[in-house]
Amino acid sequence: MTSQVVIEKKKLENPPLEIHYLGDRVLRQPAKRVAKVDDSIRQLVREMLQTMYSADGIGLAATQVGVNKQVIVIDCEPDNPTNPPLVLINPAIKKFGRALCDAQEGCLSIPGVYLDVQRPEEVEVAYKDENGRPRTLKADGLLARAIQHEMDHLNGVMFVDRVNNGLALTEELKKHGFSANAVQPMQ
Repeated sequence: MTSQVVIEKKKLENPPLEIHYLGDRVLRQPAKRVAKVDDSIRQLVREMLQTMYSADGIGLAATQVGVNKQVIVIDCEPDNPTNPPLVLINPAIKKFGRALCDAQEGCLSIPGVYLDVQRPEEVEVAYKDENGRPRTLKADGLLARAIQHEMDHLNGVMFVDRVNNGLALTEELKKHGFSANAVQPMQ
């Protein structure tokens, strides 16, 4: 059975969902598990993908569009029409790789801000797909980073909370009109 979530990878002038920005309380609320994967969830996934592509993103969590559900969409190749997006419902990381790597991250909820974050280079994640089937995926590189970044959103964590360089963080946020007070540093 092929994916029931088929959308064109293009920018829409009026994306269906509104992205919330750093400082908005909705971004700090932990998402609730999806009890049943049905047409309403698949519709949410379609609208999330349309919104993500419209904003030039490679990942989007439902919490970023004000929906308190454990739903993530990821597409590390938004310019490749043959590469289907990844839909993760109720994702759980089963295993982290040992190797850590620093790489620059950005976020649709903090436009213009790009900073280094250290994360495990590999992850194994269990989730349900858009048809409600249980899946497991081993990911590395950009995909592993995107999965971890988006899963953080489901727990009310934003990538800026993981930035170690406080000075760079404060300067970048200020430069783009965000308050460093909205950051909740991880211990």
